[in-house]
Amino acid sequence: MSTTETLTARAAIHAGSDQRMEVESIEVAAPGPGQVRVRMKAAGVCGSDRHVLDGDWTIPSPTVMGHEGAGVVESVGPGVTELSVGDHVVLTWFYPCLNCPACREGRSWVCTGSRSEECLLPDGTTPLSQNGEPVYPYLAVGSMGEASVVPAQAAVRIPDDVPFDVAALIGCSVATGVGAVVNDAEVKPGRSAVVIGSGGVGLCIIMGLELSGAQPIVAVDVSDASLALAQKFGATHVINSRGRSTEDIAEEIRSLTGGGADFAFEAIGRVETIQQMPQFLTRGGTAVVVGLPPQDSPVALDLLAFAENGQRLLGSNYGSTVPARDFPLLAGLYRSGRLPIDRLITRRRGIEEVNEAFDDMRAGARGRTVIVH
Repeated sequence: MSTTETLTARAAIHAGSDQRMEVESIEVAAPGPGQVRVRMKAAGVCGSDRHVLDGDWTIPSPTVMGHEGAGVVESVGPGVTELSVGDHVVLTWFYPCLNCPACREGRSWVCTGSRSEECLLPDGTTPLSQNGEPVYPYLAVGSMGEASVVPAQAAVRIPDDVPFDVAALIGCSVATGVGAVVNDAEVKPGRSAVVIGSGGVGLCIIMGLELSGAQPIVAVDVSDASLALAQKFGATHVINSRGRSTEDIAEEIRSLTGGGADFAFEAIGRVETIQQMPQFLTRGGTAVVVGLPPQDSPVALDLLAFAENGQRLLGSNYGSTVPARDFPLLAGLYRSGRLPIDRLITRRRGIEEVNEAFDDMRAGARGRTVIVH
C-alpha cells in the first residue's frame, strides 16, 4: 500500500469528560520517517485504560483508547528497514527513544526520551485526526482504533501463527506480569510467593511464578471465582480475603509458607493492599508493586519495621521489559505450550461493544476481554 495516503478508520474515542466512549470515524495519517502504519486486529481491555476512563489518570483528549494491541503492518515510512508490509506485530505502549542513557544501557523500560506517555510520536505529533482536529492515540498506540501509526521500534515482529488476541496481551499484561517475576524480582526455583489480586496481570504473575519454579504460590483475592481461575494458572494455595483482617491473612500466609513469603506481588493498585505486603513477607523478603494506583495516592509503610526485617520494596515498571527481546521470547513460550496465554481470554467483543467490555471489568469480570477488529 502507498505510504502517502491518509485512510479513514473507526475508533473508540474518549472525550475526557465521562466514562463512555463513542465509536466514530477518524483519519489516520501516512507513516512518516521511521514510522509504520498498523492495521489493528486485536486490542486488550486493560485496567490502565479503565483508570483513564474513570478519571483516575489525566491524559490528552480526545483519545483513541487501547494500549494492548496486535496487527499487521500495512505500510512503512522512509528509513524503515526492520519491518515489511504484511508482518505480524505486537505493539509496545512505551516505545523507547533509543538514544537516552537508559536506552543505550539496554534499560528501555526507564527510557527518558519516549513521548508515549504524552500520547505522541517522537516528533511531537499525533497521527490521528477528526474533522481537522488532533486526536491522541492512548500511550501512542490507540489499539481500539482499526488502524494507527507508531514508531518502528514500537512494533515488534512475531511469528504469524500466534493468534492476534494472544499477541495483543503479550504487549502489556503478559509482559508486565511475567516480567515482574523474571526480570524484576528474579525469582528462583523453590522460593515462595504471594500474589494479591487475580485479575489479568495477577494471573500473568502467577504464570511467571510457575514458569520460574516458585513454590508455594499463594493467590489472595476477594472472589472465589477469581481464585479458582488462579489455581488453573498455577496457584498452589488460595486465600479469600473478603472481610478478614490483615493479620488474619498474614497468619495464614505464614502457615502456608513456613514463616512468610519470600516475595509478595501486588497486582491491583490499591493503597490498602500495597500496605499489606510487608506483613505477608518473611525477614529479608521482597515486596513488588506491580499494580498502578490512581494519581496522588501516597502509601503509609512502617519503615522502621521494614528496615529491621531487611525487607525490600521494588517498583515494577512494565516488568522491566525490553520489547524487541521479550515479546518474541514470550511468543515462543506460548507456542511451546509453557505459557498458556490463550486461557486468559474469557470473552471477545467487537469494537461496538467496547463500553460493555469496561462495564464487565468494573463488575468484576474474570480473566481478560479482547476487542477483535
